[in-house]
Amino acid sequence: MDTAQAAGIAKWITEAGLAGMSELELLRGFCTRLIGEGLPLSRVNILIDTLHPIHEGRVFRWRRDDQDGLDPIVEYGRTNMGGQAAENWRRSTYYHLWATGEDLLRRRIGHGQIEDFSVLTELRVEGQTDYLALIHRFEAEGAIGEMDCVYSSWTTDAPSGFGDEEIAFLRELASPLMLAMKCASLARIAKTLVETYLGRDAGRLVLSGRIARGVTDRIRAVLWFSDLHSFTHITETADPEQIIPFLNDYSEAIISSIYEAGGDVLKLIGDGALAIFKEDDPGQACRCALKAERLMRSKIQALNDERLSCNLPVTSAYLGLHIGEVFYGNIGSQDRLDFTVVGPAVNEVSRIGTLCRSVERDVLVSSAFFSAAAKDDRECLVSVGRYALRGVARPQELFTLDPS
Repeated sequence: MDTAQAAGIAKWITEAGLAGMSELELLRGFCTRLIGEGLPLSRVNILIDTLHPIHEGRVFRWRRDDQDGLDPIVEYGRTNMGGQAAENWRRSTYYHLWATGEDLLRRRIGHGQIEDFSVLTELRVEGQTDYLALIHRFEAEGAIGEMDCVYSSWTTDAPSGFGDEEIAFLRELASPLMLAMKCASLARIAKTLVETYLGRDAGRLVLSGRIARGVTDRIRAVLWFSDLHSFTHITETADPEQIIPFLNDYSEAIISSIYEAGGDVLKLIGDGALAIFKEDDPGQACRCALKAERLMRSKIQALNDERLSCNLPVTSAYLGLHIGEVFYGNIGSQDRLDFTVVGPAVNEVSRIGTLCRSVERDVLVSSAFFSAAAKDDRECLVSVGRYALRGVARPQELFTLDPS
């Protein structure tokens, strides 16, 4: 590879990064071009931390030969919480670079060579001959959470290993590649964060640019308001360290059910959840909400069986469903906005949900929901009578699921 060839690859990296290529697309395109210019790469790993509620980061993997069976993206767990992940991290070449402050580690591979890291033994068995690990650190202002650098490893099976000039070109070109990888990761982090904290639909709208204060849409949607039975009593009687796992367990059952049925969770209020189901056909939106209810009951039953076997506190959920017009968008101050729904229908669904405890029903749906539901769904609902709702002018007939 000469200087002109290296400049061509650097130009491609810049254009690909600006075009918004994913990390895996960047890695594959980069390695393909290096191979095309005669650099004898056989395998590459790139590791970068992220901001995610579960995963600490991702490894992106490329292999020159047949990649059947190889997962090109591997997500790894927390390395600061003990266990196998932490042990693997401390034995890695990447940890060595982080701990020593060095930016490069090179090892020849073969019989008689130093094998001070377990990966070198594995590579020797595979027939690799040379190994290079790099770290590209960010300045403090450029770090996002734990994402303060990018690690990479580069391997060849060429009989003579990497030449000095090849390593020089590889190090030179790796820097713009890591910058492009960081940009792609930041875009993915932004998507993860807004969807995690705002909800999937609201997050998508915010990322599309709908962030101006007061910009809202008037939509007709099915509204879901659920809460947990006896949560206050459980928090007062259970061990304090059990409360957050308790909430997480039941939130997972409820939120995953809403998502699987096509809904979107907008707000978590303690043990309560506010969600919407948007469909062009109101009857279909009602059907999705009822599907989410069935999924939630099934998941909570399985969760309760598991928690009871561990002698942990259990509960169930009560649910109010309504349909109506709401304002959906950015509401708040200049410094703090919330992307949510507001309107009389939101207040009404919360009142309906709260009434479940008084009438001893786990599910209550409004007369508007009943009227909008498809005929076969209405056949599964039975009236529980007319009730006055606090803050609502007129009493209305409410319905629940037919126990039969």
